[in-house]
Amino acid sequence: MTEPRVSQQTTTPHDSLPGPRSALSATDYAELGIAAARQTTALLTSAVDGIDDIAMRRPSLLPGWTRAHVVTHLARNADALVNLLTWARTGVEHPMYASRADRDADIEEGAHRILQVLREDLTAAVERFFESVTHMDDISWGKSVTLATGRQITACEVPWLRWQETAVHTVDLDAGVGFADLPDGHVERLLDQIVGEFAQRTDVPPVRLRVDLADGRQRDWELAAAKDSPGVGGPAPTVLAWLIGRGDGTGLAGDLPALPAWL
Repeated sequence: MTEPRVSQQTTTPHDSLPGPRSALSATDYAELGIAAARQTTALLTSAVDGIDDIAMRRPSLLPGWTRAHVVTHLARNADALVNLLTWARTGVEHPMYASRADRDADIEEGAHRILQVLREDLTAAVERFFESVTHMDDISWGKSVTLATGRQITACEVPWLRWQETAVHTVDLDAGVGFADLPDGHVERLLDQIVGEFAQRTDVPPVRLRVDLADGRQRDWELAAAKDSPGVGGPAPTVLAWLIGRGDGTGLAGDLPALPAWL
């Protein structure tokens, strides 16, 4: 992964999550990802428990998906990541999904289930994921596996994938949880991750980000850095929402360029 250009000013002590390319051992990096995923899972569970059957059928922040689609996707994603962990642990290939068509069909079919089944399915899938991580060891955390996109990663990144899924899609439920409600350090880590992903692409316009973090620090990132690239600044949750298409950038300073879809 290409590293984003970052400058950081520290004004107060803080506890940050590790960056996408941490120097930690595979096991330590995975354990931090598991802990972070547990934090966002608690938010997810609370949000889903607060949605009644009528509200579950209403639109989420994702075009074409109801909240039930998002819940079903999160359940199937947990199972898909268990497949990757099984692959790393056993050495036997276990793809995330049989195919993209099967994945989409499972989500569409699952979204029409009754509320109790939706909740029970999510709970069971989450339990399977966290049970699966307990069977990993130092060697298996260092094994390579392949995502549905074809990108190869190390197994220790899998818990962080689950963390990202639960963090972003809990907000996508549009059920009272925004990016500002994520635990300390999570928004900053998401920005690190997403800027790093954009840095690998050729369709991203040059733009400088100046981000105000909740603990009083300010950080700068560059997307597709170029001389005299425009600057965009503002609170971290607002910048994050704009970057990934969950907000229109209202409240941000500067001229906002059009960004390609994140996912």
